[in-house]
Amino acid sequence: MNTRPAATSGAAPQADQARFERLTAERLEALMAVEQSAYSHPWTRGNFMDAMAAGHQCLLLLGGLDELLGYFVAMRGVDEVHLLNITVAPKYQHQGWAWLLLDALDLWARAQSAHCIWLEVRVSNTRARAIYEQHGYRLVGQRKGYYPAADGQREDAFVMSLAL
Repeated sequence: MNTRPAATSGAAPQADQARFERLTAERLEALMAVEQSAYSHPWTRGNFMDAMAAGHQCLLLLGGLDELLGYFVAMRGVDEVHLLNITVAPKYQHQGWAWLLLDALDLWARAQSAHCIWLEVRVSNTRARAIYEQHGYRLVGQRKGYYPAADGQREDAFVMSLAL
């Protein structure tokens, strides 16, 4: 069984104050603010709208009085789930929220009768890779030039998988 890393103290709501909600058009502005603050190459509004229209699992993690702590977007496939985007708001990072998002993803994937979850992560994103590995994901491959990078360059992605 996975052991959750200890959360650090901070201004984030307590776990018992957190809740999950589906992404709606009304919440898209708050999500876009987090997405743009978290990434050098963020998803566009259109990416999120397309994900909702396609019926992908777009789940928000809210705390306190509707504070957006994080979210994930996942796509169901035949016997598997592909994690497309997972983000913790920068001001709530290092507090254990990514672990809670991954737990929610696991539960949803199992409810879809998935046997595994797949994801890509930037080679340079060592912190995210460490969280995924602690959660049970294993490195299974590499995609060359998968992500956009600075100055028109491309960055490789590691492909990781979790058996459910």
